[in-house]
Amino acid sequence: MALFLLTFLLVPIFSFGHTAEAADVAKWPAEPSGNIQSSGKLVADLSNAKEGYFIAAISAPTNHKMKLRVQKGDVTLTYDMDLKGEYDIFPLQLGSGHYDILLYENVSGKKYSQAGYLGLDVQLDREDAAFYYPNQYVDYSILSAAVAKAAELCEGMSDQLQIYETLCDYMKNSFLYDYVKAVTVQAGALPDIDGSFEKKMGVCQDLSAILACMLRTQGIPCRLIIGYADKQYHAWTTTEINGKEYFFDPTAALNAIAAVKDYSVERYY
Repeated sequence: MALFLLTFLLVPIFSFGHTAEAADVAKWPAEPSGNIQSSGKLVADLSNAKEGYFIAAISAPTNHKMKLRVQKGDVTLTYDMDLKGEYDIFPLQLGSGHYDILLYENVSGKKYSQAGYLGLDVQLDREDAAFYYPNQYVDYSILSAAVAKAAELCEGMSDQLQIYETLCDYMKNSFLYDYVKAVTVQAGALPDIDGSFEKKMGVCQDLSAILACMLRTQGIPCRLIIGYADKQYHAWTTTEINGKEYFFDPTAALNAIAAVKDYSVERYY
């Protein structure tokens, strides 16, 4: 999610037609501040880490592929960097503790060399903080149609379970599974919330990211999960409400996947 969109946050949120409820509960990343740290070709604003995210970019545009690795303990998550040098939002979804943030630059073929490193010690305000904000995988802005639709559907609601059930029902009744995209999508493609919402159609990760967006902007933390449904690579969501975890697979709700015996988590955003 390129942060040039976040300049709109200087304008009152009501100018975009959102309800008071949406304005009260939706969380939006802050623009990069003066507290920018740098190492090699990596630049980052780590000042909002306690809220579950950081913002990072490469120091100058390049034609070389650049990858960011975020490590905590024995878990490593890898992201593609914007090659124009625009800032992206990255979640700290692995909880409080020490993170290593490493930038790698493609130097030839499949060979990469380290191009920057920053260490980060995080004490989150709450352990699920990352799941209230947009990020590179759950990529939406204050102008996204999915955000406005969630506000419309949930206007006047205060019960989180009612909001959750309303948005899950909306996904089940308003979307189709995109079978063409399923066989043509390129490996490594990110979920497309805005495009899929406009078409009311997407593959598993698109549909799951849309639901995550709508729930997050209604003040409900939601994980986009990527892993396996039996032996099929897949995406789905989990949501915690009043201490209870709720599972929802939009693709299964659309009867676009065979009955699954076992879901296994690989990573989540």
